[in-house]
Formats: sequence, C-alpha cells, structure tokens
Amino acid sequence: MKEPLCTGYESPIGMSRRSFLKQMGMGLGGLALGSLVNPLKVVAKDAPALANTHFPGTAKRIIYLFQSGGPSQMDLFDYKPRLNKEHGEELPDSVRRGQRLTGMSTSQASFPLAGSPFKFEQHGESGAWFSETLPHMASIADKMCFVKTLYTEAINHGPGVTMMMSGSQIPGRPTAGSWLSYGLGSPNKNLPSYVVLTPKVQKGQPLTSRYWGSGFLPGRHDGVRFRPEKDAVLYLNNPDGVSRSSRKKTIDHLKELHEYQVSKQSDPVLENQIEQYEMAFRMQASVPEVSDISGESRATLELYGDDVTEPGTFAANCLLARRLAEREVPFVQVFHTGWDAHSGCPGNVRSNSQKTDRASAALIKDLESRGMLDDTLVIWGGEFGRTNYCQGKMTKTNFGRDHHPRCFTIWMAGGGVNPGYSHGGTDDYCYNIEADGVHVHDFHATMMHLLGIDHERLTYKFQGRYFRLTDVHGHVIKELLA
Repeated sequence: MKEPLCTGYESPIGMSRRSFLKQMGMGLGGLALGSLVNPLKVVAKDAPALANTHFPGTAKRIIYLFQSGGPSQMDLFDYKPRLNKEHGEELPDSVRRGQRLTGMSTSQASFPLAGSPFKFEQHGESGAWFSETLPHMASIADKMCFVKTLYTEAINHGPGVTMMMSGSQIPGRPTAGSWLSYGLGSPNKNLPSYVVLTPKVQKGQPLTSRYWGSGFLPGRHDGVRFRPEKDAVLYLNNPDGVSRSSRKKTIDHLKELHEYQVSKQSDPVLENQIEQYEMAFRMQASVPEVSDISGESRATLELYGDDVTEPGTFAANCLLARRLAEREVPFVQVFHTGWDAHSGCPGNVRSNSQKTDRASAALIKDLESRGMLDDTLVIWGGEFGRTNYCQGKMTKTNFGRDHHPRCFTIWMAGGGVNPGYSHGGTDDYCYNIEADGVHVHDFHATMMHLLGIDHERLTYKFQGRYFRLTDVHGHVIKELLA
C-alpha cells in the first residue's frame, strides 16, 4: 500500500472530534479534553492501586519505631574494642579519607577518638552485642535482625529524616506509609490506614508533618496524627450542642451535593473530600475505642513499664501501636525524639535507652504472645548514626558526637525477617563500611518486598513521569529475609 506523502497538512474530512481537539492549537484542545476525563473513574472509589500484592508477602503491617536525632550505634549495638583502646587519640587520616563533615565539626583543630563508656556483652544464641543500657532488648536478641551498615547521603536532621521516611532528601515526596496506603489500602474502614504517634514531650529536632505527608498522592493517604491529649485527632469530635445523629445527617446531605457535582464533572479532589468526611465520622467512635487501654491486663501493662499509663510516653505509644495493629491498621509510625548528642553523649544514651529499651522489647513480646509477630514487621532506628570522634570538648567522663551518615545501625523483628542475624560489617573504628553496605533505598526495597510489593512496580504518575518510593534505585537485600 502506498504511503501518503507527509506534506504537513491533513484533510479535516472524516476527522473525529478527539483527533480535531488533539491537533488544534498544537494539542491544547487535547489537553483540555484530558482534564475533563478522569482516568481514575474506571477504578472503584477508595480502591487501592493494587488489586493484590505482586507476590505473597510475609508481613501484613508495619510498626516503625523511629528514633529521631540519630542514636549512637557504637554506644548501643556496634561494639568496637579498638575504639575504646585508642580513646583520646587522633582519628587517622587513613580512616577519615577526607570525607564530608557537618558545619558543626569542620572548625575543630583535632578529632579525638571517643570510645564507648558502656560495657558490652553478647546475648542469645546469635551472640549479638548489646550495650549495658539495653538489657530488655538484649533479652530478645534472637528475634532481632540487625543491619549494621545502613548508610545515607543526608548529613543533617531535616533531610535525613525526610530521606528515611520518603526516599528523598527533598520534601514533597510521599512517605512510606502513604505508599503502602495507596498501594494496598486497609481492611479496616473505621481507622486510617496510616497512623502517626508522637511524644507528648518532644526534645531535640522538631517533628514536622512532611515526615508523614502523602506528597503528590491523594490527601487521604496522609498519615493521621494521634495526639496524647483529650482529643487524639484535632477537629474530630462534635462541638457542644451537636449530636452524632445530627452530624450524620449533615454529612449525608453534603455527600449528596458532592456526588451531584461529581456526576456533572468528575473531580478527584472532591471525591477525596467525601471519603475524608465519612472516615472522620466513623473515627468518632473508633478512635476513643482504640485509645482506651482500661481493658488491658495488669500483666500487659507491667510488661511495658510504669510509663505506659501516661499518654504520650514511648511506652504508651508502643502499646497503642499494638492495639492499632490488632485492628489491622497497615502502617503505624511511632516517633521518639531526643537522640541528638552533640554534647553529653553518655548521658543522652543512658536517658533515651531508659525511655525506649523496655517498651521496644515489650512490643515484640506482646505481638508474639498474640500470634501477631510473624506478620507484623517492627523497625527500630534513626536517620543516621554518630561519629566515632568527639565533637567539642572531651573530658574523662563526657564528650559529644556529631552526625555520621556513613554507617549506622537499625534492627527489625517479625514480618518475615531473618531472626538472630546481623548484616554487614563496619571497620574497627565504626567509621566506614567494610562489607555489605545497605543504602536507604535498599532498605525501602526490602521493606516493600516483605509486604509482597515489588518496589519497581508500585508507581504513581506525576508531572510527566512515574515515581516510586525508591525513585530509580534500590535492591532487595535477600540475606535479611527469613
């Protein structure tokens, strides 16, 4: 068949309306048409992006115990006797290798090594090393899976936390909990699919909403913050004089108006608002119920410690996280602040260990006793580690540590991770990775894999390209899988 000549002109005879709009005005008509057609309309309202997981996952939900500020790995988990032996000596240039420092350390004339003042012992059949400040975590050593060689490019708190939460140092990307909400949704329609628990007393770096934001995903995938106050969720309860039945009628009439508008012109933002109103109404009953721990046994409360009955403590938030997980909330983010130890590092480690050690171990034991640990992934860790050298003035009993993104430690338990396993190795000074480094993108890819999600296939188109949690990076670390 003879091909028509490409003259630059095409006869309008027989041209469809869509073709006409597509070619008129350099395609502006087609863009206008596209704005009127909602590509999501064929998808059931509130349906997750994935009808099923890409493959059978071992975890159904995640509880992320985020330790904001950067815990000191060599004072908690990564035992370095050589660092203790050379305490006070200068950091060798062969170890530092001219690597980047923060603005808080660059003006120092020397970088004296600071060994850990804490005793370390091996625990469990796995022989995992623990500082004396973590006796409760040490008791569950064989249930924990350590990553000793996590690393990131971020060297300051804001970009560091943003990177750990969203896979990008730059704010505006969806966080991991939002990706999970978007991809798999939630079996519980009475509670948010992504809940954030923050401490009542915050120390150190502030916690901002971008750490649990949905970025360019629909707003219903935002993390919902539960506050340790009378009203756990702001603006949820009815004002005085407004009954629940009256509120229900208002929402029903508002829904009718919204659906009438949507029937005239599809509007994803408006549809999202309808869903949020309905969720808020259901949460008026579900949030008080899940927050009420009066039905917990004395043995359970004692497991978490004395602080468990004080709302907003780490212990109370760990117990609430377990209650939310019981009700099939897929992603619960628990924040603890205060690990930033530019000065007074030994005291900082003691204080924060005391606040988090018992409750962290209690959560693992509690989940296991209820048969939930096998399909609940628990993660513990911060945005980066601390330096092996002293920041500021060093004394016999005191020193500070600066930020260190080159290598730091996190641990996981349950959800199909390899129990009693320690991945990777750092050098004798705990400054560089010697074997099996794990980038933040690799960590996210592995986390998604445990949920049954191929991190390369859960995507969202925004501004002309497809985005994902791991951006264009990330590899599943198979050794971390049971």
